[in-house]
Amino acid sequence: MQPFHYQNMYPVEEDRTPYRLLSNAYTSSGVFENNSIVKIEQEGLALLAEAAFTDIAFQLRTAHLEKIAGILKDPESSGNDRYVALEIIKNAVIAAARVFPLCQDTGTATIMGEKGQRVWTGYSDKEVLSQGVYNAYQKYSLRYSQNAPLTMYEEVNTGTNLPAQIDIYATSGNEYHFLFIAKGGGSANKTFLFQKTKAILNPKSLKNFFKKELNHIGTAACPPYHLAVVIGGTSAEANLKTVKLATSGYLDSLPTRGNTSGHAFRDLDMEKEFFQLACDSGFGAQFGGKNLCLDTRVIRLPRHGASCPIGIGLSCSADRNMKAKITEQGIFVEQLENNPARFLPEPVATEKETVRINLDHDIDEIRNTLTKYPVTTRLLLNGKIIVARDIAHAKVLEDMEKGNPLPWYMKNHIILYAGPAKTPEGFPSGSFGPTTAARMDPYVPVFQKNRGSLIMLGKGNRSPEVTQSCKAHGGFYLGAVGGISAKLGKECVTSVEVIAFPELGMEAVRMITVKDFPAFIITDDKGNDFFEQLRITNLI
Repeated sequence: MQPFHYQNMYPVEEDRTPYRLLSNAYTSSGVFENNSIVKIEQEGLALLAEAAFTDIAFQLRTAHLEKIAGILKDPESSGNDRYVALEIIKNAVIAAARVFPLCQDTGTATIMGEKGQRVWTGYSDKEVLSQGVYNAYQKYSLRYSQNAPLTMYEEVNTGTNLPAQIDIYATSGNEYHFLFIAKGGGSANKTFLFQKTKAILNPKSLKNFFKKELNHIGTAACPPYHLAVVIGGTSAEANLKTVKLATSGYLDSLPTRGNTSGHAFRDLDMEKEFFQLACDSGFGAQFGGKNLCLDTRVIRLPRHGASCPIGIGLSCSADRNMKAKITEQGIFVEQLENNPARFLPEPVATEKETVRINLDHDIDEIRNTLTKYPVTTRLLLNGKIIVARDIAHAKVLEDMEKGNPLPWYMKNHIILYAGPAKTPEGFPSGSFGPTTAARMDPYVPVFQKNRGSLIMLGKGNRSPEVTQSCKAHGGFYLGAVGGISAKLGKECVTSVEVIAFPELGMEAVRMITVKDFPAFIITDDKGNDFFEQLRITNLI
């Protein structure tokens, strides 16, 4: 008989996170049954959540920016890799002023807390933390992205970005530790769970599996990524929880070997192997190159003998994660980078020709210009663009099915898939970046058949049906740089006007005017698709 032995699933080393004191005004110490306790006032817990979601909306970790800057210095980086990395750093500089958030999708607010049993609150922690989330999203130019279901098919935006996802675990001690995550829809949608078996647990099968799934990850979630692969788990839920913790850097100090009791560990050799596969994929930091990932984490968990869940997930280039803690000394939050401008390189000459496109010309004239250039050609767009995404597309299709014609704006203009953040006072626009284009794929053949959506602008790869439709109808799909919406909102969008479905809020149809809006030709009117070419070359 094996003797009882408790094994902590995540035996991480002592926390070495750099913290700053947020406040020492809301904590006090006491004694209960001869044990010291820490008491936290309600205002302090709300303040912590507000500060955390404010900070991660506008600032990044120093270590993350160091890795982005490393792309600029890597001689193996492609020109497009360096271009994207530079734009991401410029975006961080703008966001650090706390007016334009790093990304227009300011995310689902996720909070994980580990509450020591000698920490006393005396109120609903989840309710007070939710109040702090509410405060952050009300006070700053952040986007409300949460939809509440009224029926199975009808939804309404909550107008607060609540509800938040809050999970609190009991632990020993007199400290309260937190992980705050703002997870955008694009990166959340690239979380995958696979129910595998023992048959995959060999080097060849596991490597082939990961190589195949890289293609499904693609670039829609704004690389370069922090990518995690978790193998095993006592349940599917435990696996995916570990994926999220790994992508946030929370488990970086795990052991590197397992034991007979079954704790989690990192496989450093496999991390190097998977990282190289990501480099070799050719996706690069969005538009070709080697920098799809900044790093990879491969974590092995114990498993039931009949199950082998495998989870894959990522944190995008807007790596919005923060640790925090409350002790008897006060409330502390992780110190993020205050001066991202120090990562900017000296100005250098442009490495690649950039084609300027006047969007105020007739749509056919614009297509006649685009057809002259190959995929991956870098563009600067100037003029009027229509902004419409998921719900607006669904409404337009619904109207067409009732016998109404395709709206003029879908026919006469380039269509950008985006949902902006709130507009700060004194500016024409808030943070304004592209959303995942693939969500609009089902509409493309129908709209293009009716001479709509002939030039589309978004982020990430599209389906083969979109490529086929563009070839049949003379369409184009242009890729915008993901992860630089603060820069786009402040420097590139000069006017915004709602022209249809105002009741949809951030999903309303808008006409915007842009100046030097960067983009790349991804799919052309001849059936060429940049991402499909990469898949054929590198992943089959």
